[in-house]
Amino acid sequence: MTVRLTLLCAAAPAERDVRFGDIPLDERALRQARAVAATVAGALPDGAACRTAPSERCRRTAHALGWDAPVVEPSLRDLDMGDWRGRTLDEVAAGDGAGLAVWMTDPGAAPHGGESVADACGRVAAWLDALPPDAGRVLAVVEQAVARAAVLRALDAPLSSFWRVDVPPLSAVHLTGRSGRWNLRMSAPGTEVLAEGG
Repeated sequence: MTVRLTLLCAAAPAERDVRFGDIPLDERALRQARAVAATVAGALPDGAACRTAPSERCRRTAHALGWDAPVVEPSLRDLDMGDWRGRTLDEVAAGDGAGLAVWMTDPGAAPHGGESVADACGRVAAWLDALPPDAGRVLAVVEQAVARAAVLRALDAPLSSFWRVDVPPLSAVHLTGRSGRWNLRMSAPGTEVLAEGG
């Protein structure tokens, strides 16, 4: 059987200086999530499994989409940013520029005392590969790092490609999986965000 997985990146606040960690959503971000809710509802066949990462941002996005009780998946959590949690990229660059440079170039590095990109990618790959073959259609609201990691797993891409995968807020990654093999599925232009993949 084929698993059809759609990962929807959580909404993001309008704040210009985005901080590492779970950032609360503003009303603008929630409106944007509600705007795609009709598309999501059309992509939810009976029995579809709705899941979400544990962050407030992902849970509030799922709620804005109209999901009543999505399953919270701890393995879909964001990168643990350790000492950098709550700080902006500019603040980290000013206070730990060398550590930031290492982290952005070495997937095994975790200078912030949290989780490395390699560890996060391994965690997401393990979650993907543990989905049962009869899971059918699965939709999940996730962090951008999780979507990046899933793309790398599907393509067997090197970990050094992590930062080269651009996943904007409320964008969707479609994957199909069978027998431990994952494929990235692209949507045709004009196709609704989540309705593809039936």
